[in-house]
This record gives sequence, structure tokens and C-alpha cells, in this order.
Amino acid sequence: MSKNNSCPAKKTSIGGQALIEGIMMRGPKMTAMAVRNPKGEMVLEKWETQTTTKAKIFKLPIIRGVFGFIDSMRFGYKCLMRSAEISGLEEIEEEARIEKARKKAAKAAKRRGEEFDSEAFVEAAKAEEAAKTEKKESSALTNIIMVLGVVLGVALSLLLFMYLPSSLFDLASSWFAFLKPDNAALASLYRSVFEGVLKIVLLVGYMAVVSLMSDIKKTYQYHGAEHKTIFCYEHGHELTVENIRREGRFHPRCGTSFLILMLLVSIFISFFIDPIAIAITGDVLPTLIRVLVKLLLLPITMGVGYELIKLAGRHDNLFTRIISAPGLWLQRITVLEPTDDMIECAITAFVEVIPEDSSDKY
Repeated sequence: MSKNNSCPAKKTSIGGQALIEGIMMRGPKMTAMAVRNPKGEMVLEKWETQTTTKAKIFKLPIIRGVFGFIDSMRFGYKCLMRSAEISGLEEIEEEARIEKARKKAAKAAKRRGEEFDSEAFVEAAKAEEAAKTEKKESSALTNIIMVLGVVLGVALSLLLFMYLPSSLFDLASSWFAFLKPDNAALASLYRSVFEGVLKIVLLVGYMAVVSLMSDIKKTYQYHGAEHKTIFCYEHGHELTVENIRREGRFHPRCGTSFLILMLLVSIFISFFIDPIAIAITGDVLPTLIRVLVKLLLLPITMGVGYELIKLAGRHDNLFTRIISAPGLWLQRITVLEPTDDMIECAITAFVEVIPEDSSDKY
């Protein structure tokens, strides 16, 4: 198949990610990202697709989901940081820091009754920032800091979605006696329902709040451009702005859907933790031990969530529509209508990753 921007209708394995002022598309052989620079010009970068799942064991059901998720997180973060460089976000943040420091220094000089040279201060601050950046980029600690940031982010997620719900249930059950009945199995059911509802509220609430930020809203619009472009390709239409704009923006094979499915799977699994513990030890697990058990079960949660997303992407029946429904609903928050220039970025990145041999067939 030639890259003529059109193809027969089919399901594709090509996926993407919304970036800062751009989009990354990842095909079976090539990966490309198209990002707008501060002048509004489109910058295209492409390279061969590399994965960490080449060994056969990494392609087994459930296991492939765990390593696929880790690989996507690692690679997605790298592309996100690169898009920040191209789009000039780092320069904007640097200018904001310098302006804040300038105002502070000007106020201090005024209090001392001294004359303040604003231009000289800004030039000196820029030179200092440039020196810091050069030192940071040449330092071996840079990668360690980046990894540490990811680890801290994951730790915060575990705290919010594992430890916090369990702790809040313990607190609520001490206030409301009906949440802690004498029947251990019923008490376990109440706990699981309470924690499950709270997890969903936390996830939806977080996504809704961050969507109010202008930069995040724009990223969600690029997310819409990504989905619409993939739909247009799957429906066999020519990849033009006009054709893509007519497509739907909610896709069953989406990272948002994967997150909510993982959450629902973890809720389902948690229903069995206490009953099994009661059957073995005669009592429910302490909160901390219960959280650790959930942490150990996280790879299974990832794997099952991945298999469900894969199934929803390949088939359209009653079961796949049911499991896709929560994710499609949540996409109303995280996938917004794009502008034409965003769609142009999606097209540019997408056509670069369409394989000649149709190896993207899903």
C-alpha cells in the first residue's frame, strides 16, 4: 500500500499521543511527531519504532499488557519532553521566572533607594539561566532526576488511588457504624464499594479540574485530532482536514479508556481480597497489608485492562460496547474538538508511520 493518504476500511494498530502543541503517531515500523514551534511552523521528527517487547514471553496475553504499558509510559514521557522543547514551553517558563525575579529585584532596589537597571538585570539573568541549562544538560544527574520525577508521580498515584480510599473508609467506618457490620463478608463488600466509588470520583474529578487549564485544554484538542485522524484512516477515507473533521472523536482504543478500565478491573479484583483473606486467616487484612496486596496485583490489573482494550479495538459487539462505555464517556472530558492546524499536525505525523506492507492491521 502506498502512502497516498487513503486506504481500504480496516482496523489499525497505529496509535498516538497528544503532546504540547503537537501529536506523536506510533506505527509498527515508524514513529513520527509533528509539533508547532513558537512561530507556528510545524516541526516533524521521525524514527524507527523500537519496543522492549521483542522476546516471545513479552507477547503473551496479560504479560504483554504490563510491558506495553511501561514502554508506552517511558516513550510517551520522552516525546512529551521533546515537544516542550520544540514548542518553546521551556523558554516561556524561563522568561516567566526571569520576569518574576526582575520585579522582585526592582522592588528590593526601590526599598534601598538604589537605581535599578532592568535591562542589565534581565541580560544577566538570561546568561545565568543559559549556564544552568548547559550544566544541567551535560550532567549525568539529568536522567536520574527525570526518572525520580516519574517515580514520584507513580508514588503519588498509588497514594491517591490505593492508600487514600482505604484510609478514608477506615475513618468513615469509625463515624458511621453501618459501614462496619458484624458480618465480615458484608463489611468487605461495603469497603470495596466505598473505595471503588471514591477512586472513580478522584479520577474523573482530577481530569475535569485539569481540563480547565488552557494548556491542558489545548492538549485535549490535539487528543481529538489524533482520534479523528485514526478514525478517518480506519474508515478508508482520504486524510484531509475536511474528511477528518467529520469523524467522531471518541475512540475505544484510547489511553483514557485504558485508565478507567484498569480502575474498574482493580475494583473488581478488590472484591475478592477480603473474602480470600477471611477464608485463609479468618479475618480481613489490615489496611496497609491490603494496600500492599493491591500493589502486588497491579501487573494483573494492567494486563487484564490491556487485553480488554485490545478486544474493544478489534471487535464491535454487545460485550465490547459495554466495556468501552465508561472510557467513551470519560473521553468527553479528555478528548475535545480540534482546530484545523491541529488536524494538520495529526495528518503530517500519521502519513509518516503508515507501513507499506499493511503490517498495521489490528
